[in-house]
Amino acid sequence: MEHREQLLETIDWQQAACVSAAAAPCPFYADVLGEVRVDVLGDGPIAQVLAPHAHERFDAAYLLRLLGGTHRMALNGESPELARHFPSTGGDGNAVATTRALQRLLGDGTPSTIVDALSRPPQTNEVGRAAALASGCFVLAAATGLPLRVRELGSSGGLNLRLDRYRYEQAGSGAGHEEAPVRFVDQWPDGHPPFAAGLNIVERRGCDRDPIDVTTDAGAMTLLSYVWPQPRARFATARAAIDLAREAPVEIDRADADVWLPAQLAPRTGTALVVYHSIMWQYLGEDARAVITDALDEAGAAATADAPLAWLRLEPNPETYMPAELRLTVWDGTGHPRDDLLATTGFHGGVIHWLGDA
Repeated sequence: MEHREQLLETIDWQQAACVSAAAAPCPFYADVLGEVRVDVLGDGPIAQVLAPHAHERFDAAYLLRLLGGTHRMALNGESPELARHFPSTGGDGNAVATTRALQRLLGDGTPSTIVDALSRPPQTNEVGRAAALASGCFVLAAATGLPLRVRELGSSGGLNLRLDRYRYEQAGSGAGHEEAPVRFVDQWPDGHPPFAAGLNIVERRGCDRDPIDVTTDAGAMTLLSYVWPQPRARFATARAAIDLAREAPVEIDRADADVWLPAQLAPRTGTALVVYHSIMWQYLGEDARAVITDALDEAGAAATADAPLAWLRLEPNPETYMPAELRLTVWDGTGHPRDDLLATTGFHGGVIHWLGDA
C-alpha cells in the first residue's frame, strides 16, 4: 500500500491518544487500533478501506471516522455482532472479536454507514469540554459583570451551547443547576474559575457545516456514535446532555464558520459577546482561519467596556498537540486585547489544570 508507513504512524499516534490520561482513556479503542495495525500490515479488509486516506494528516482524524461509523453500527442495531463487544452497548469489550467482526463486515463490501462516516470530520460534540468552556465564561462574567451572548463555531448538536444547564463544583464552591444530571465535580485540583460570577446567558446561537438535530432519534444516534464508548460515565453524560438539549432547543445554522461569523459580531450595549469553539480549528483551512481572526480583530477594535467582545477557544497545543489549551482573548476598548492561557486539559474533558489565577 502506498503511504503504508504514514498510516501506521497515524495509527500509533491515535492509539497513544486513546490511552492518554489527558484524553479520558478508552483502552477498548486503543486495543482495537492495535488490531487494525495488524490488519494494515497484512493488507486486510480494514487496510483496503483506509488506503485512500493513508496519506492524510493525523488531524484529519480518519481513524476516528472509522471508529465512529463502526460504533454507530453497534448502537443502532445494524450489527448485533459488534454490539456484543462494544462497552457502550453492554458488550464484553473484546477488541480482537470486535476487529474480526469489522473485518467480516468490510470483506462483504463497505457498509454505507462507514462510507458516510469516512466522508466527513467526526462530529465529536463532546459535552466533557463544557467544563473548560464554562470556566472561560465564568472568567469573562466576573471581569465584565455583564450577561453573555454566546456564539459557537462548529456546534454539531449544540450540547456545549447549553453550558448554563449543567452543574460545576469544586472545593465547596459551585454554579449551575444543583440537580442537573450533567455534572462536573472536582475537576479543578489546582484552583477553579470564579463560579460566583454565574452564567447569565441571554442569547445563544451556533453554526456547523453539517449540524446534527439531536431532537431526532437519528441525530442523537449519530452524535452518540462519535462519543468514545469508555469510560461508561462519559457515555452516560452524553446521553443526559442530549436529553437536556431536547428540552431546550437552540438555533444552529448550517454554514461555514468563516462565512457565518462576521454577521454575528454586532455589539449590544450591556452585554458581553463571546465566540467560542473546541477542537475544531484543525479542520479549517488557512484562509478560513484568517477570515475569522480578521473579523474578530475588526469587531474587537470597536468593542467597549459596556459591549466587550471575547474569543474563547479550547484547542490543541500548537507545538505538542496535547494537552488542549483554554485561551481567552478580550477586547474591551481599553487598548490592545488581553490574551490569557486559562487552563490546560484533555481533548474530551477530565482534569482541568487551572492557570487563570496566575
